[in-house]
Amino acid sequence: MNVVEQSGVARGAGRREHLAALDGLRGVAILGVLLFHTGHLAGGFLGVDLFFALSGYLITDLLLREVTATGAVSLVAFWGRRIRRLLPALATMLAVVTLLVTAVGPPDLVRTTLSDGPWVQLNLINWHLLAESAGYWDRFGADRVFGHLWSIAVEEQFYLVWPALVLVVAKSGRRVAGRVAVVAVLASVLSLILMIALVDAADPTRVYTGTDTRAFSLLLGAAVATRPVRDALARAVGAVGAAGTGGTDGTGARAGGVLVLLAAGMSTAWWLTDGVRSGWLFTGGLFLHSLAGALLVGLCVQAPHALVARALAWRPLRWLGLISYSVYLWHWPILVLFSPQRTGLDGWGHTLMVYAASIGLAALSKYLVEDPIRFRARWARGHRGLLAFVALMLALVVLWLAVPAPVPVTIDITELG
Repeated sequence: MNVVEQSGVARGAGRREHLAALDGLRGVAILGVLLFHTGHLAGGFLGVDLFFALSGYLITDLLLREVTATGAVSLVAFWGRRIRRLLPALATMLAVVTLLVTAVGPPDLVRTTLSDGPWVQLNLINWHLLAESAGYWDRFGADRVFGHLWSIAVEEQFYLVWPALVLVVAKSGRRVAGRVAVVAVLASVLSLILMIALVDAADPTRVYTGTDTRAFSLLLGAAVATRPVRDALARAVGAVGAAGTGGTDGTGARAGGVLVLLAAGMSTAWWLTDGVRSGWLFTGGLFLHSLAGALLVGLCVQAPHALVARALAWRPLRWLGLISYSVYLWHWPILVLFSPQRTGLDGWGHTLMVYAASIGLAALSKYLVEDPIRFRARWARGHRGLLAFVALMLALVVLWLAVPAPVPVTIDITELG
């Protein structure tokens, strides 16, 4: 899953202090997803909500710092950064997996891959899967190598709309942060109302993967990133300032205590929740979990020396967080293509194979594809960057058209009976 370029908090208008704990949170989130998809943690899918809350926080923090510095938001620059951050790894995975599926996959898998790929490219795969009645809770183990990318689509749709809303608010006058907070809170409540109104207890896929009914997970993180909410949170828990350092005195201890409670509550939810059989998730449970995740992010920023924040800054967890986007991209295709039936492995043997392959491919993606294009490739910026983007989009279109789809199996009913 994706988050913004650097975890941290504004120090002045244009500077951000990197906070290791937020990288660790990403590591925890992707670990939960991996454990869920390999059958070892029933509620690990809630890691997606933690990703959402963290993304909403970091994106809004970036946008508000830009408003503070310039009085506006450059949408072209923002979207350009998002493209450089997300597209290279995604396009690489799409091409490699599509060719691999074509080479070794059964016909049904080839057909769904070619059907789903263009919708991934358009960042609309979640709505495409809903239109095809591809249920989330019975999809895992089925033949859709790109089915997990629904969450990437939700984030991308948020990145398209939210900065424009912040820009509109910024142009409306003073107290921008306060108005952004109000918009985020009201939109979160509306999203929750839609989830409760639209949920189908038999199959909650529509409200779980729909952008409108999941927006609150991102928006709650966005609300916590605003100065008024950060200040209120600091006063409520006794943290040291809205972006304070968290001390060893009584106030810092209170913030640390709240962090422990939030972490314990979320861990319990991950351990006890059982997906579709936990109907309370879709009548407010996901909202509360996302709120807890947003508060956890905010308090890690405000009290980075607290016990939970220091634990999250553990170096291996941080590194896993730094490659979490590509781990998320690769892990599900590996699970589908290299199932226990195909590999002859089962249990933890199969799990460790999936983890090793996912992390290995993610590391290659980060160091050979993502970082060079994101930080060093001058051609990826400006007019040449636009041309490269157009060329890559066209290349993916050619891929979807060039790979031959298997001929559907037909049954001659005249031969029956």
